[in-house]
Formats: sequence, C-alpha cells, structure tokens
Amino acid sequence: MLLGQVVEARCTQVVNPKYTNICKVAKSVLAAMPDPSAMGDDPASASLAAVRTAFLTGALTPRDYADALCARAAACSELAIWAHFDADAFLAAAEAGPASGPLAGVPVAVKDIFDTADMPTEAGSPLWAGRRPMRDAACVAAMRAAGAVVMGKTVTTEFAFAHPGPTRNPYDPSRTPGGSSSGSAAAVAAGVAPLAIGSQTAGSIVRPAAFCGVVGYKPSFGRINRSGCLSFSESLDTVGVFARTVSDAWLLAEVLAGSARPTLPAPLRRLPRIGLCRTPQWERAAPESRAAFAAAASAIERAGGTVVPLEVGPPHQDLQTVHLQVMAYEAARALAPEWRTGRAGLSDKLAALVEEGRSIDVEVHRRNLASAAVARAAWAADLVDLDAALTPSAVGQAPAGLDSTGDAVFNRVWTLLRGPCLNLPAGRGPDGLPIGVQLVGKRWDDQSFIGTACWVETALQQAFGR
Repeated sequence: MLLGQVVEARCTQVVNPKYTNICKVAKSVLAAMPDPSAMGDDPASASLAAVRTAFLTGALTPRDYADALCARAAACSELAIWAHFDADAFLAAAEAGPASGPLAGVPVAVKDIFDTADMPTEAGSPLWAGRRPMRDAACVAAMRAAGAVVMGKTVTTEFAFAHPGPTRNPYDPSRTPGGSSSGSAAAVAAGVAPLAIGSQTAGSIVRPAAFCGVVGYKPSFGRINRSGCLSFSESLDTVGVFARTVSDAWLLAEVLAGSARPTLPAPLRRLPRIGLCRTPQWERAAPESRAAFAAAASAIERAGGTVVPLEVGPPHQDLQTVHLQVMAYEAARALAPEWRTGRAGLSDKLAALVEEGRSIDVEVHRRNLASAAVARAAWAADLVDLDAALTPSAVGQAPAGLDSTGDAVFNRVWTLLRGPCLNLPAGRGPDGLPIGVQLVGKRWDDQSFIGTACWVETALQQAFGR
C-alpha cells in the first residue's frame, strides 16, 4: 500500500473531530513530501544541492525560497512544529542575508534549547517562558557566519527530556514524531525546512529521525561546541542535525563545528566492512525493526559490502543502567535552580528524574563514569577492523498516541560511548510509517564514518527506494 493510501485509510477511521483538520494537513503534506532528486515546480520540495545550485545561477533567490518554505509552514501549521516562528522576520532575514558562504541563503530550523539573540529560547518549559538570550549559541553563531538564515525555533520536549511537546508526526498526526528534537525532525520530514539542528542526550536525534523518515546525525561527543545550549547532562549532551541526505547532514554539522570550508568526504577507497550488532536489547525490537535490519544487511551485501556478526562483550551489559544513572545525576545538578525555585512547574516525569538524580551518591556517579570509559575502550577494539556497526534505530515505527515520545533503548548506549551515530531510512512499517536503521562509528572518526554512511545510504536507496 502506498503511503498516501495508508494515511487516507487512517484518516477515514478518525472519529475525534479535533483530528479532522490534522488529517487533511497530513494528506497535503504527504502529497508534497520532498523529492531529493530535482528542483521541480515547488522549491520547498527540492534537494539542498538543487537549491544551492539555483542560488548560484540566479534561478532562485533566497527570498523566493523563503516564500516557498513559509507557504509549506502555513500548510503544516497543525503539525505544531514551531515554538517560535515569525514569517515576516524570516523573509526579511532571507532577503538581507549574505551572498556568500557555504550555507548562504539556506534556512535552518533550530531546536528551542539553543540560544538565539533575536528569538526567545524557552526549552519547552513554562519556567523559561519569555526568556530572551543576550547572544547566540556558539553553533548558531557559526551557522550564521556561514550565511545560513535561522528560520525559527522548533518545539522540544520539556528541557529536552521526556515530557512530550505538541508536535505531531507528519506521516500520521495521531502519533509522536519522537523526542526531544521533535519539531526539528518533523520540520525536515514535512519539507518545512531543508536542515535542522537538534541534540541527543539519550536518543533524541536518531529516534525522531527514524520515526519521521529522515537522516539524523549525532556526531562524536564534543565535535560541536555546546556553549549557549541548554545543559542537561554534561557527559552526554551532543549537538546534532537533521537533513534529507547524509551529505546535507554532514555539510551542516561541519559548519556548526566551525569549518570555514566544509567539504564532502572522499569516495571510499574500498568497499566497507559493517558489523551487525543486534545489541543485548534485541528482544525489544519489533518485527518491523528486525525486518529492516535484515533487509539493510542484505542490501549492503548486494552492493558489494561485507557484513560480519558483531557481539558486544561484558563491558556493555549494564550500560543501559549506567546511562540512566549518569543522566539523572547530572540533570539533577544542571536543573538545581529550577528545582529550588520552580519545582511545581516541572512535569511529573522530569521531577521524578531529578528526585532520582538527587538520591545518587557521587561515588556511584564516579563508578558509572569509569564503567563508561572502560566500555568505550572495548568498543574501539570491537570496531578496529570495521568501518561501522549496523544496529536498530528504534524499537519499531512511531508508537500510537502522543503521550510518549518512544523508547530510547537502542540509543542510550551509543550516546554513552560518544561515537558518531546516524539514522538512515529503511523502508516502511506495517502502518506505512518510516523505519530506520542506525550506523554507529568510532569516536573522532566522523569523516570516514560519513563516507561509509553515504555508501550505505546509496545501497539502501537502491533496496528501499527514496
């Protein structure tokens, strides 16, 4: 069944009147989902490469492109992507933007935990309502210096944790787009923005990218400066990006990392070797996730790559608990001011995490950090003869309902290990919703990792289609 037919069928089943308009929006968005192959009649559906070429040749102006994106944003308003969006200000910035730079004239949506001097940054919490930063976050400043235009601020879960925001999945508005970078993933999936900034502390890049059918890239921990970004867990928080292709994601990430002249990775010198890592949590994977994993492995082999089983050793067995305890301990301390003065304004989920973190002894935290360091060394040894590992991105397709953003069980360990992670679309689940697979690489080996990811992306496109 085609995706549009699935949405049509689901929308005819809607009995709650409040979903009627949302389903209409979903069908119109799906009908205009971005085709990365060409410019076409609607610039909002064009690939970033096509848009940048059109800018250079004069076939398209940044203002015309901004107009097209504003029209798409209006059509998608009931997906609740934006925490702050001023169309007039965005159009003016696009028209006045610099004519040069690697992202000259390109709009980027920014998760609402990154400071922006000209827009509020409220982190999805009533405790930060009306907060106006004095300056841009370091990565936002780098992006502007490269010529990019900040389109607006996208919805995040409360303080980038688990309490859902209002954003809906563009493929089925009765379901979550994932969290905590919900608005950023949905913006790229719906064609509202070509690029978006997010962050990952547990699974907040890879999981929403999987649920929304886009590329989500979490670079190595520390590759992109976090100054001016909400601090939730100093050992885990990582800046990342959403895009329609791996090469687009790499371009934005390199700009955010401060590269003045970002370049694409060189073609692979040999066909890649990929480790198939089901992880100790494999029994949690839904049938559609297992099927996508197997199909992706087959696609890699058909394209000439080598796949080998990759079993993780004892240092990895308790890392889910280690991650959760590190996150709770550090979040309790990062949010201490909010806990002291605004406890009643925290959601039950976040308050429970802070309570847990306050109960963890500093010696326990020290042992957890030591266990993570041992596991990182073991993982580096596991990957010594491999270019990347293939693992599930999420339990399965986006779960029904809007009360949860999904389970990060297939993401926590990789965030703790601090290497690069990337979601690649890998077909559809039983309800026509996107399914993803995850590549995981060696820390600080991001450029080679992205080269491998580009190769795997092509293999998966040949197997699954775009």
